[in-house]
Amino acid sequence: MAIEECYPSLMSRPAHEPLGLHLTKVTRAISRAFDDALAEAGGSLPVWLVLISLKSGQPASQRELAEAVGVQGATLTHHLNGMESAGLVTRRRDPANRRLHLVELTPEGDALFFRLREAAAAFDRRLRTGLSESEAGQLEDLLTRLRDNVALSRRPNPRSRNPRRSVPGATRAWDLYGWRWRGRSGSG
Repeated sequence: MAIEECYPSLMSRPAHEPLGLHLTKVTRAISRAFDDALAEAGGSLPVWLVLISLKSGQPASQRELAEAVGVQGATLTHHLNGMESAGLVTRRRDPANRRLHLVELTPEGDALFFRLREAAAAFDRRLRTGLSESEAGQLEDLLTRLRDNVALSRRPNPRSRNPRRSVPGATRAWDLYGWRWRGRSGSG
């Protein structure tokens, strides 16, 4: 007996590319383009996420910052080392709890935040080209629904070495600094 006879659905071509595969391809392309836009402005996504979190409520302990950015402590330390060397942040012991390090923006870090914010806003405008406000809102709603569908059915994988978290600090900062993903931009 041929395999096609046992498993006919395995041999037929799907009518549409699976949505998850298509979304993965689109996400990779957009992520690469966003990384390039941030690099042109002198930053990177990890630096941008750290700056957003610090701008939304500094000073922060490294532990709080890692949680807000959604990375492991060691990964954050690596990024903070580079940012401190570049003069973007300072770290100091918390006088109330010497075991904690507080991270604060320097004037150079503040200036980079505004350059990266403009790069992110320009990238957002680029993404929205050809979309009406209604279509952009509908897309946001659909993407949120997809995320929620996955979150509802997701079971933790004990073998996963890359737990994924949301980035609450980033969302707060978008609102705090006067522009939202729905295409409205505020002043700097």
